[in-house]
Amino acid sequence: MRTVIATDRNQMGQWVARQAADFLRSLLAEQEVVTLVVATGSSQFEVLDSLVQQPDIAWERVEGFHLDEYLGLHRSHPASFCGYLEQRFVSRVPLRSFFYLDGTREPQELLAEANSKMAQRTIDLLLCGIGENGHLAFNDPPADFEATAPYLLVDLDEACRRQQVGEGWFDSIADVPTQAISMSVKKIMSAQKILCSVPDRRKAEAVRNTLVGPVTPEVPASILQQHPDAHLVLDQSSAKLLPEDALRECEQLGAGPTTGG
Repeated sequence: MRTVIATDRNQMGQWVARQAADFLRSLLAEQEVVTLVVATGSSQFEVLDSLVQQPDIAWERVEGFHLDEYLGLHRSHPASFCGYLEQRFVSRVPLRSFFYLDGTREPQELLAEANSKMAQRTIDLLLCGIGENGHLAFNDPPADFEATAPYLLVDLDEACRRQQVGEGWFDSIADVPTQAISMSVKKIMSAQKILCSVPDRRKAEAVRNTLVGPVTPEVPASILQQHPDAHLVLDQSSAKLLPEDALRECEQLGAGPTTGG
């Protein structure tokens, strides 16, 4: 796993977007259709805003998929990931298609369709973040590293639900749904390339545990250590708790213009 530290959230988002755009362009030069999985949450604000502005991407040959979603939440709710993605990404680029995880549908029906659409599909590029509890997508600890289905119905733990309140998506923990549909850890790890963006001081403990701790279901994102082309992209705040030896292994982006590569 490659770890990169940006000076701030804006540089992080721009750098990740450039990496994603370069990779998409290279794949689209070689294959007819590319599969992209996108995430939501505050970690993706700058990433998606910069990505939609990247030039010369043949979006009409990109098929998009949704990483996770609450069950029972209508897309008109401010916390809906369907609404988030429609506003911040899908409506801004001419994708070939986008498969939404509509959490208002009957859960088993939604799960069956999502698994059918993704079962035989190769994920070319996956964008994600990690939670304050170390979750990857909505795979809260202890995560199921062995489940083979592309998507799972999961229970959300209290730490995850409190994070959603802390970020301002809900007024109280009582308002946060207790279940979600999430891409499984195995399917996430099958992606050819993963760009994982993690800004903010409140994620610093999860970053430390992800990067320098053991690979364990208790820190779901730690599995990224085993991916051959995963990039963990931090800002100065989220890197605050990394020990000196780990920091020496990280790539530091300069304060000047961001670049690809």
